[in-house]
Amino acid sequence: MYHKPCSLYWKLLFLTLCSTAVILTVHEILSRSDASADPYNGDSAIEVAAGVNGNYIKWVDFTVSYDALCTAYELDVASHESAHPLNWIELLAYTAARTGGRFDKKSLSILNKLGKELSDGSVTLKELTREMDYYDYYLEAYEAVLGGMVGEYEMETEAEDGTRSFETRYGLKAFSPIARGFDYSDYDDFGSSRSYGYKRPHLGHDMMGQIGTPIIAVESGYVEALGWNQYGGWRIGIRSFDKKRYYYYAHLRQNFPYALDLKEGSVVTAGDVIGYMGHTGYSAKENVNNIETVHLHFGLQLIFDESQKEGNNEIWIDCYNLTRFLYKNRSLTEKNAETREWFRTFHMKDPSVSSYLQLNPDAPVLSNGN
Repeated sequence: MYHKPCSLYWKLLFLTLCSTAVILTVHEILSRSDASADPYNGDSAIEVAAGVNGNYIKWVDFTVSYDALCTAYELDVASHESAHPLNWIELLAYTAARTGGRFDKKSLSILNKLGKELSDGSVTLKELTREMDYYDYYLEAYEAVLGGMVGEYEMETEAEDGTRSFETRYGLKAFSPIARGFDYSDYDDFGSSRSYGYKRPHLGHDMMGQIGTPIIAVESGYVEALGWNQYGGWRIGIRSFDKKRYYYYAHLRQNFPYALDLKEGSVVTAGDVIGYMGHTGYSAKENVNNIETVHLHFGLQLIFDESQKEGNNEIWIDCYNLTRFLYKNRSLTEKNAETREWFRTFHMKDPSVSSYLQLNPDAPVLSNGN
């Protein structure tokens, strides 16, 4: 299955034609308020294009910076067992509603100030957002991007004597798509031009490395697509359990692209090895290396309504800053010399996997060395 990209031009045109789209610009704000007003006060925004029609969001521009992701996450984790625990997604949504989605040094001040006020109990988020335009939009949008990444889980640990046990933790339970110990290079290439088949913008993030580098499941979910695509080569599509995120891993290795027991419907746990880096694709014929540079194409699609899964209404986000953030958590792997497969070294118990399997007891589960 190939997801036909939609150019930024057509997306913006679509928003303009949507009768219910909300386009709020600086000019419109200043025409309704004092032109000398602080552009970071609760009533002002730089620019917000929130295309919401009916009951689902039509457009998301994920502009959260690496520093903002780190700051919000650290505030969340540090407050987890306090009297006033913070939610990193709510912190980011509030900040975005204040700034129109712009994340710079001044927005970090807003983020930190909010964390302090909520932590000491001097104010509640409900009070702060009661009259705030677009907070609900940003909250839903950012929950769609980040919703499965932070929470409680159990992680396998090893004592000095070699015995292993599981330790309950709270924090980042999503992983970098590249295994620990394997070098890669990247840059923010979202929206750059691609021409194979037809001219289009690049709606993913390329991570350049070595053939055979283990590719990791970023979030727990189930395999929705597996096989050959003339654009993506050997590729894997994994859907989050809440169905809001579709992770796309493409250009996998020739002859040995996937974990051996991976198949459509397989349940994977974040941190599992799912495949191997290569340069397949750009060919109607299967198993062809027709891409010059060895790399992983990593894409993240948001789905608020199933009608957005395929077609011109797809929402793909720039995940460069997200992959930088996920570098904090890279899955350690080891190789089976007989099968040539790589497996994760330490296993994780994710409550979301257990919940899904309770409802789908017959679903196949990727073994990953278990």
